[in-house]
Formats: sequence, structure tokens, C-alpha cells
Amino acid sequence: MTIVGKKSFIIMTILIPFLLILLLFVPIMMKYINDKTDSTEMRIAVVDKSHNYGGAFKDNGKYRFELMSGDSMDKTYDIYKKASGRVDAIMEIPEDVLERQQVELFSEKTLDESTVMYLNQCLTDTLRNAKIASLGGPELADKMAQAQVNPVIKSKKWNENGEEQEQSATIASIIGIILAFLTYTFVLSYGAMIMNSVVEEKTNRIVEVIVSSCKPMELMMGKIIGVGLVGLTQFAIWVVLMGIAMGSLGLMGIGADTTSSADAMAMGMNVPESDSTIASLMAAFTSINWFSLLGNFILYFIGGYLLYASLFAGFGSAVDQASDSSQFTMPIILIMMVALYAGIGCMSNPNGPMAVWCSMIPFTSPVVMMVRLPFDVPWWQLLLSIVLLFGTALLCIWISARIYRTGILLYGKKRSFKEVLKWIK
Repeated sequence: MTIVGKKSFIIMTILIPFLLILLLFVPIMMKYINDKTDSTEMRIAVVDKSHNYGGAFKDNGKYRFELMSGDSMDKTYDIYKKASGRVDAIMEIPEDVLERQQVELFSEKTLDESTVMYLNQCLTDTLRNAKIASLGGPELADKMAQAQVNPVIKSKKWNENGEEQEQSATIASIIGIILAFLTYTFVLSYGAMIMNSVVEEKTNRIVEVIVSSCKPMELMMGKIIGVGLVGLTQFAIWVVLMGIAMGSLGLMGIGADTTSSADAMAMGMNVPESDSTIASLMAAFTSINWFSLLGNFILYFIGGYLLYASLFAGFGSAVDQASDSSQFTMPIILIMMVALYAGIGCMSNPNGPMAVWCSMIPFTSPVVMMVRLPFDVPWWQLLLSIVLLFGTALLCIWISARIYRTGILLYGKKRSFKEVLKWIK
């Protein structure tokens, strides 16, 4: 109640969802603004020694091309110097470019990746057409151009009633990694909060008075449960805010618009590309079983929190100052970082062997399983993972309680892992 009643907690709880949205959209908006407001035109000279492919590059608002022969000069640098600042880069196309399939791009400054990709695409299309023409004449080139298609794969899944629903692996991955990051952040921040509380009470000698009226185990569990309820309260507030936001969108008619667009697409009617994309994304978003997803998130948060918070509390009792706690907390933080990186690595294949094993190991499952949940994990894997997680959490609580009851009243020197193991035994 003390933590929840603070103004800082209330303000940050309300601001964090908006900050997460900013973290997602601000880089996209900044890139958009940067590209739109960049009025600098790059001047690129093309030295075409083959005399066939210089016309592949057309001027646009960002790039201006100047065709040069280059026959009279051996060094490209001499051509650059002769241009006297009129060009920023020179592309040299060799005579045997079709055989070598390689060109060289020269400049004094390092070129950005988007420029290299644009030039490569222009040249690739031209060389491909030239290769086709050399193999079969202009008729083959025309047929190949007509045969080019751009298929779009729409992913759907069946629900329990056999009805078709839109699905999106991208949306599922984004939701999974957000939940994994929230679990990682919650467990570390609230675990550190418990450790700081333990060290503070030990430093101020308040704990000597407290343990006279309750058992050390009760005191430790009181801290863990109390701070855990703070995390659940914060999460509940976020769920309510999300519900209000989704309800507001529905009242504004966004949900109806996307539904009508989806119906129109199903009937074969022409729908603007932007509307059809929004409709597909909303349909894929609503196809996720949010009740099961949020319920499992709470279970894994509780299990992971109990596991790591008990370790933070136990090791916090073994030190006299927060600055001395790094020798104990660093292994815990490294394990959590491994879990986060494992979750990120499993995004591309959430049902692969590494993803399955990491979602079973109790020290990594709270994070990795969040990535897998949107992809419909088999029930037996989910059940086994939860049993292992809570079983290990209870074991860690028992071990931490033995450390806590001994270390909470000891002062004067830094404790080693060897001494802590003696306390456990």
C-alpha cells in the first residue's frame, strides 16, 4: 500500500503504456520525417566501360546521375578529381559486367546502406533483362516480363468450431516479445526493490526489532508477496487502460470500418490497399485468445517473480550494503539476460527444439514461454512448464529462507558463496 500510494507509482503506471507506444512508433516517425525533409541530392557519376548499361540509372528527387565515358583515363580517382566537386560518388561498370556480375562504387565519404541498395536494385533489373535477352532474344524477354507475378500469401487458422480466422506471425511475434520484455523488466525491477528493502532494514537495524515479533520466513514472504501484488496491480491497471482504449476505438467506428472492409474483401469487392491491410491486422489481432494469453502471463509472472525475488531477498540478507550485492546479483541478472536473448532468438521458430527446451527450464521459461504463447503451445508443454516453474520457485524460497534467517542478523564483513552454502546446509 505504501508503494501503490506514491504519486510516482501512479504517474509512471499511467505513463509507461504511452512510453512503450512511443518506443515503437517514434523511430518509424523519425525515419519518415528524416527521409521527407532531406532535400540533399546525391550526384553520382556512372563510368560505363561496356557502353550498354549506363541508362539503367534514372534521376529522381534523391539521386542525380551523370554518364561519363572514362575511356581516356585509367584511374577512376582522376575522373573524380576532374569533376571538381560536381559528383559525390562514381560507379564504374566494367566491360564484362555480365560475366563478372560485379561493379565498383567509389566515394570519399562512407555511403549509407539505402544508397547502395537502390543502385544495386537498378543495376540488377537491367542486367537480368540483358541476360534474358542474350539467351533467348527479345521474345523471351517479353514473355519473362509478362510472367512476373507478385503473389500475396494470407495466413488463416481454424478455431475450435472450424471457422476461419486471419492470423499474422508478425503480430504474434510482436505481442510475444512485448510480454517477454515486460516479464523481464518486472522481475528484475521488483526483485531489486526487495533486495534494497532487505539491505536498508538490515543497515538501519530495524530488522532486529521486526524479527522479535515474527519469524524471518514470515518477514521475507511478506516482502515478496507485498511487492508482487504491486506488480499485479500495475498490470491490472494497464489491462483496464487497454480495454478502455479498444472500447474507444470501437465507439469511433474503427472496428466497424475494418470489419466491413474484411467482408468486402471476402465478397471479392475492390478495397483500398490501406483499408485491406488495416482490416487484416485487426482481424489477426482479434483472433488471438487474449483470455488465455493474459491468464498464462499472470501465472508465469507469479512463478518467475517468486523464483527470482526469493533469490534477491536471500542474497540481500547476506550483505550489509547495496554496493556489496553485485557478487550475488550478477549471476541472477546474467541468467535473466540469457532468457531474454533466448526469447528473441526463438521468435523466428517458436516451436523449435531450443524454444521448447528454454520454455521448460524454470530459469528461462517465464520469458521464453511469453514468445511462444501467441503461437498456440501444446497443453502438455504448458502444464509441464508451469509445474516445473512453481516447483523450482518453492525450492528457491526454501533455500532463500535458510539464507535469510541466518544472514539477516549478521554484520561486519562481506560473505562469500562458501559461507552462504554453509547456511543452506
